[in-house]
Amino acid sequence: MPAYPGKTTKTGGRRIALVAAALAVCLLTAMVALSTRAPAQSATEELEGKFEELESNIDQQGGLQEQIDAQNAQINDLIAAESELRRKETAVQAELDELQSRLDQANKELNAERAHLAEVRERLQRAIEQLEQLLVEIYKTSEPDTLSVVLEAASWEDLLAEAEYLERIHTYDEAVVERVSGLREEIEALVVRLREVQEQIKEARDEVAVRRSELADTRAQLDARHAELVSARAARQQNLDALQAREEQLEDDLGTSIPGPGEQARLVGQTAIAPPDAPLVVKAVIEAANRISDKPYIWGGGHGSFEDDGYDCSGAVSYALNGGGLIDSPIDSGGFTAWGSPGAGSWISVFANSGHVYAVIAGLRFDTSMTGGNGPRWSTAMRSPGGFVARHPDGF
Repeated sequence: MPAYPGKTTKTGGRRIALVAAALAVCLLTAMVALSTRAPAQSATEELEGKFEELESNIDQQGGLQEQIDAQNAQINDLIAAESELRRKETAVQAELDELQSRLDQANKELNAERAHLAEVRERLQRAIEQLEQLLVEIYKTSEPDTLSVVLEAASWEDLLAEAEYLERIHTYDEAVVERVSGLREEIEALVVRLREVQEQIKEARDEVAVRRSELADTRAQLDARHAELVSARAARQQNLDALQAREEQLEDDLGTSIPGPGEQARLVGQTAIAPPDAPLVVKAVIEAANRISDKPYIWGGGHGSFEDDGYDCSGAVSYALNGGGLIDSPIDSGGFTAWGSPGAGSWISVFANSGHVYAVIAGLRFDTSMTGGNGPRWSTAMRSPGGFVARHPDGF
């Protein structure tokens, strides 16, 4: 991870403020010593006691922060695992839908073939009936031979007419026989086709059953992972509440202040352009956010790895901050409520609660919601910070 000028740790910022407070105590002690000794001694001891108490709070806070960082890492791993299971579930469901579509189509073809077979069988039955009738007629009236036709003909025209009639009878007889034979062959082919379709349906059903079983297993794993994630988040929330309560008191006692807002970045399409005088860290964060400003939304995206096919809210903010070297591993939205320092920053502000997180970087909002896009996007429109905890990286 590259280092950028201006990067400080949270504890380092606290120590600087603490040293300033110590100097103030010393100065006040010297001033009091020039006047009355007894009251000054009491005031000095009180201030020194406060100083020691604040220092103790910082040490306790540091240990608590380490515990929260460890819980953040655990939760991040759980989110990554659940995200992978969700993607597997989506893929299996897509395969199942495709198989079901094939099964529905095979059943449709099977029904059509059965209807066709019934129609052909009816035609065959009619043709057989015609053939039987023809055989009966031939049996009842013996077919005249050519000599008899010639001898019995009254004239040449009568002979031609009789011959033409006999030819039509032969043609009709042959057509009936051919139609019966052809329909029988068609029925045989239909039966073979029906068997093939039925086999395809059986294979599709078997595959659907396998996929359904796999999907059920994946969902069971997903439920277990999610329950584990909920439990871990609940445990962390207790530490977060304690940390934030101590931190608010500490900030009030030390009287730390946040620098004024930095310059405004420009937005061209979905590309943010950092102000020329922005710190290198801020420029790096903006460049990183630009790289994923067209990615789709994926639950848990960016938690298994900074590089991903899509991002959720905390994955996107984590990616941007990692680009500026401000974090080394992804943090979920709840974890961001105790990240960095309290309040909005001069260049970078992160607004987080247990369900969502977004960032305002050089005056532009980087968010996965309320931006008109599906996934991380820039926006010049601000949203209400109500219900969110404002945090910022030290020095920015």
